Amino acid sequence: MRQNSRPSPNHCKVLVIDVGGTNVKVLATGHSTPRKIPSGPTMTAKDMVEAVKHATVGWAYDAVSIGYPGPVWNGCPAAEPKNLGKGWVEIDFQKAFGKPVKVINDAAMQALGSYQGGRMLFLGLGTGLGSALVIDGVLAPMELAHLPYSKGRTYEHYVGLRGLKRCGKKKWRRQVGQVTQALRRALQVEYVVLGGGNAKRLKRLPKDVHLGNNEHAFTGGFRLWEKTRTLSSDDA
Repeated sequence: MRQNSRPSPNHCKVLVIDVGGTNVKVLATGHSTPRKIPSGPTMTAKDMVEAVKHATVGWAYDAVSIGYPGPVWNGCPAAEPKNLGKGWVEIDFQKAFGKPVKVINDAAMQALGSYQGGRMLFLGLGTGLGSALVIDGVLAPMELAHLPYSKGRTYEHYVGLRGLKRCGKKKWRRQVGQVTQALRRALQVEYVVLGGGNAKRLKRLPKDVHLGNNEHAFTGGFRLWEKTRTLSSDDA
């Protein structure tokens, strides 16, 4: 079942849920400070719903956006998350929240919130490597992390957390720069935004490469419900 629902007015009130392996962060229209809910390997999808409802008592919202840490297909999680509990593929989020719901990959949601026009590539530097393209307002979630890159190893192996721990900061930064430029040339984008928890470890950024902000995930979640926003079929 597709988790998203009917179109919503541009000015509807939206609850944005950014699901992570350490915390679930929530923010709603009309509020300025996100609330954090501890997550972790035992948090099931039902646990998340109940925790979010408890944390947002008194918040009014008409629709829900969920940034999910894994692949999303036709508006639904396509695989169970690696760092959380079970039940994410089977749950009907719309029924659970009693509101229209749109589910999108978490990197794609942050990409949408980071977008400033033209052709943009977003790379999320976290435990793994998140990725998404936004071209002329059209969002296209990607799965570049596990593509072969060098010496039989994947992009994620070089710029994800494993690469940082294996190589140290100096070499890891150099690898991030090389991967960023290689993907920028291959995908012919005008600029790249680097987000995710480890992006803050970078020092110098090449021209047309910008440091993102995890808070942009909330902007992306709000934008999902704008009438004028066009999405790829996998996330609409």
